[in-house]
Amino acid sequence: MASKKNGPADPQQWARETQLVHGGTLRSQFGETSEAMFLTQGFVYDSPEQAEARFKNEDPGFQYSRFGNPTVAMFEERVRLLEGAEDARATASGMAAVNGAVMSYLKAGDHIVSGRALFGACRYIVETLSQRYGIGCTLVDGRDLDAWKKAVRPNTKMFFFETPSNPTLELVDIAAVSKIAHDAGALVVVDNVFATPLFQRPLQHGADIVVYSATKHIDGQGRCLGGAVLGSKDYVTNHLQEFLRQTGPTMSPFNAWVMLKGLETMPVRVKAQTATAARLADHLAAQKGVTRVFYCGRADHPQAGIAKKQMTGGGQMIAFEVEGGKAAAFKLQNALNLIKLSNNLGDAKSLITHPATTTHYRIGPEARAELGIGDGLLRLSVGLEAFEDLAADLDAGLAAVRR
Repeated sequence: MASKKNGPADPQQWARETQLVHGGTLRSQFGETSEAMFLTQGFVYDSPEQAEARFKNEDPGFQYSRFGNPTVAMFEERVRLLEGAEDARATASGMAAVNGAVMSYLKAGDHIVSGRALFGACRYIVETLSQRYGIGCTLVDGRDLDAWKKAVRPNTKMFFFETPSNPTLELVDIAAVSKIAHDAGALVVVDNVFATPLFQRPLQHGADIVVYSATKHIDGQGRCLGGAVLGSKDYVTNHLQEFLRQTGPTMSPFNAWVMLKGLETMPVRVKAQTATAARLADHLAAQKGVTRVFYCGRADHPQAGIAKKQMTGGGQMIAFEVEGGKAAAFKLQNALNLIKLSNNLGDAKSLITHPATTTHYRIGPEARAELGIGDGLLRLSVGLEAFEDLAADLDAGLAAVRR
């Protein structure tokens, strides 16, 4: 007779909802139900021989929380299962994940091709920071497959892009671009924050590495910063792991514990937010004074075919443009009561921001114009409030614009 302590199956075979509740759990001798929080800097060895073996990676175990920690390890295993990756490492923030994914692999003399539609800080890393270390960068229109092909050089080692992009929800064909990269011997890194692993799994479409800001939907309640990088064991072991170990942008045990709690409820939250976002996108599209609505789940999305091919849901992010430019966008935001003004996203609370003066301010007016980030554009992260209340709040904002 099988022991009752045995799990129902290999965690790899569990449904995603089950993985997000039970995946990667390590219980101490006390048999706690909730994951334990190991707030410790270091770990004690039984002998100097064991310490030596640990540092040689001959003895499995922890050495120092900058290198690895039991609570952080549980988070890494849980997101690994969710993504279907071979390995994962947690970082202190989403930008630490992007920086680690890129800089741990590239060296002076290498070249990166990147989609131009990026979050401002991501664009800084690939376009500005990398060049300080002798790494060349070419920005391309991510929608144009020929542009990706033409940008390849003999020293191209990496492709990087967001899909959907922040804030205009521009899409990149992951499979097609991955083939171009692999034909050139380059790795593909995808920032999958907006889609979440629930609605898009880039590795299944040919990507090599996936990065997340766990600060967003994984936490989902505006509490802690965190990030994750997922990929092959070879990439994590031979590139990423040493970079994180030596430079130190690792996730704290407390934040990892918060993220574990967030993962448990992420499917419930994100699915509810997505259902409301789909209704709000349709509602906004019908309103006077709204000139454009971008939502991955709408048939009028410029790349609806790609969305249908590689995404299983529209997500909870909407971008919309109002007549009257910055003055109108500000007037709308100032008239809101329920929806909060914040440059964060993926929260249980609905949040709105004006990208031209916040998240994409530093890339400059020329780059914003190239990306279609006009002065009247607003980015809306839909939360868990009732559709009726959110629609009424947006209607009040639009009414203020028309007065």
